[in-house]
Amino acid sequence: MKRALYLYGGFPGHLPYEVAKWGRGLLAELDFEVEETQDPHRLEEDLAVYDLIVLGYTQTLTTEDLSDRSEARLFEAARAGTGFVGYHGAVAAFRASLPYSWILGASFVEHPGGEAVRVPYEVRIIDHESPLTAGIEDYEVRSEQYIVHVDPSVHVLASTTFDGEPDVPWMAGVEMPVAYTKQFGEGRVFYHAGGHELEEMERPEVTTMVRRGMEWATR
Repeated sequence: MKRALYLYGGFPGHLPYEVAKWGRGLLAELDFEVEETQDPHRLEEDLAVYDLIVLGYTQTLTTEDLSDRSEARLFEAARAGTGFVGYHGAVAAFRASLPYSWILGASFVEHPGGEAVRVPYEVRIIDHESPLTAGIEDYEVRSEQYIVHVDPSVHVLASTTFDGEPDVPWMAGVEMPVAYTKQFGEGRVFYHAGGHELEEMERPEVTTMVRRGMEWATR
């Protein structure tokens, strides 16, 4: 049986425990033996024993950084083939940790206009040939949009286009990844920006893509 570590919690505005129930169901469908934790210090222990690490954690005022030991453990695991799956606020967690951002492939910068509000937007499938997106069409959501700094080595699966609102006209037409994959050492990484609310993650398009992402990223 494959082993997974599921780190979730942090900022309560992202409803991490409600969304974690959804993620727990996907891992059960994929027959993982799952260890759950809400403690980032768990990352200081040996992580290479896991086939997959799922990151559903969002920063709080006390979790801007990771310890040197945690960063070293993450590097060891990724290079040895442990897979990583992150969603939504995972790119906003541990933002002072450059190694964490390097592994995950992106780092949150801001919401358009500086406001964390739900807005309607289209998610456009970019790579229709990927097994992670096969059969999935473009879809509409109402959620937060993220401005992220992205590792140029990521492979974008789906994206959204900013309309310049509110109060960021210079970003009109800018395309931002919603879902992507990347390689780090022997490890595979998948990220999806959804997850602000359970309703968004329960959409068939999102559930299917994330389930496939988990399966694909697993050692």
